[in-house]
This record gives sequence, structure tokens and C-alpha cells, in this order.
Amino acid sequence: MVHSPNVFQASLLGRCPRCGQGALFNGYLTIAPSCSACGLDFASFDVGDGAAALVILVVGAFVCGAALWVEFTFQPPLWVHAVLWTPVIVVLTFFLLRVIKSALLVLQYRHRAGEGKIED
Repeated sequence: MVHSPNVFQASLLGRCPRCGQGALFNGYLTIAPSCSACGLDFASFDVGDGAAALVILVVGAFVCGAALWVEFTFQPPLWVHAVLWTPVIVVLTFFLLRVIKSALLVLQYRHRAGEGKIED
């Protein structure tokens, strides 16, 4: 029997939501056509731009809050903010994009989500 990974494991490691063995991605953000271990077809899942929108909101809220705290606590010059927050934004964005994209795909698989269809 194939052990199904939990949503957190599959998302964080970028693994197949059914078997937990095969890679979910071909490149850094390109979803593979299918699982190399169990053959699950990933083409039927569509995460769209949901991951990007969520990452923009999460990273934006975190960085804005942290930048305001740093500004009001230490009052550094503007160049310090640029040097401090640019790498934080880049690292958080690249890390969270992959994790959230895989989480959305894993959740689609788990909940058997599909396109809505109107019956005529």
C-alpha cells in the first residue's frame, strides 16, 4: 500500500500528493507532467496565479510590518532599508512561491477539486 504524505510534507518537499515519492516539479516552478513514481497525471491540476497572489500578500504584509518596526525603533537611513529588505523580499518570494504552489496542487488533489461545470 502506498503511503500518502500529509499536505505539509508534500508541499514543503515538492512531492507527489498521492505517493509522496515522485517530484512535483521539473524545474524550480515548472510542474512536472506526471509523477515519476506512481504516474499520477499532474496536467489535470491547475493552480493558476493563486500562489503568486498569496505570496504577494503574505510577503508584502510581513515586510511592510517589519520595515515599519525597524523604522520607528532604529530610524536608519533609507539605504539601510534598501539593503535590508531587498534580499528578504527575494528570498521569501522564491521560497514561498514553490511551497504555496505545491500546497495548492496537493490540496486540489486531496479535495478532488476540479473545474465547475454547468449541466445543460
